Amino acid sequence: MRLAIKSCSYGIAHMLAAIGVAYVITGNLLIALGIGLIEPLVQVVVFALHEYVWERRRTHPRTPRSVRTIRTA
Repeated sequence: MRLAIKSCSYGIAHMLAAIGVAYVITGNLLIALGIGLIEPLVQVVVFALHEYVWERRRTHPRTPRSVRTIRTA
């Protein structure tokens, strides 16, 4: 339960920070609210993709070129 509450409070803090930064940049509260609400949602998708790539890389490591066998025809 503590993790859920902590995650929600971080999500709210993230949105407020995004809204604040967007407001300072644009000077428009409606635009700032739009950016501040959309940006955290985009970050969730980016984070999921980032984790997917890292997990895939961990389970399918690339073989260094110096170790690869040379295929002959």
